[in-house]
Amino acid sequence: MTGRLIVFEGADASGKSTQARRLASRLGAELTFQFGATEIGSAIRSILLDPAHAALDDRAEALLVIADKAQHVAEIVGPALERGDTIVSDRYTASSTAYQGYGRGLDLDQLDAMMRFATHGIEPDLTVLLDVEWSVARVRLGDQMDRIEGAGAAFHTRVRNGYLELAAADPDRWLVVDADGTVDEVAARVDTVVEAWLAANP
Repeated sequence: MTGRLIVFEGADASGKSTQARRLASRLGAELTFQFGATEIGSAIRSILLDPAHAALDDRAEALLVIADKAQHVAEIVGPALERGDTIVSDRYTASSTAYQGYGRGLDLDQLDAMMRFATHGIEPDLTVLLDVEWSVARVRLGDQMDRIEGAGAAFHTRVRNGYLELAAADPDRWLVVDADGTVDEVAARVDTVVEAWLAANP
């Protein structure tokens, strides 16, 4: 595959969707997201986020998320990379490691093996982590939270710490950006680090 996959990761309300959309537009790249970008993924998303599904088992949650990834790669990410295109995704596999692994406490190696199976081993060329403390994200979310957003401070703190561990373990392919600030302030930080990375990885 000759294309390039750039992924935005981070906590809920970190600004991923906004910054991913902005960068994709600036690069002339295709924009996509997980979970729910495909018709099948949309059906999965409705199950995952509905607060009425409080009884959803953690393993069932992980399997649904990974099923969405398989469909997303089959329909969108894989074909884009085969065409040689650059594609920007709002979330990819690291979100499952952070949320279902670090957050829910599921086995990291088992999750990794399932995600490699689901994605044919396709990994991001670059992951931009928008890092923000849960106290800041919680204010941004307001009162209307979905099932995962409402999981509580301890859960979201574990998720954030998991993301930071992943970034520290692979500094050549992860960029950590302070996401506390206005959209324009965060965008300027993203532009600076991404431009430097692209220049070093033509």
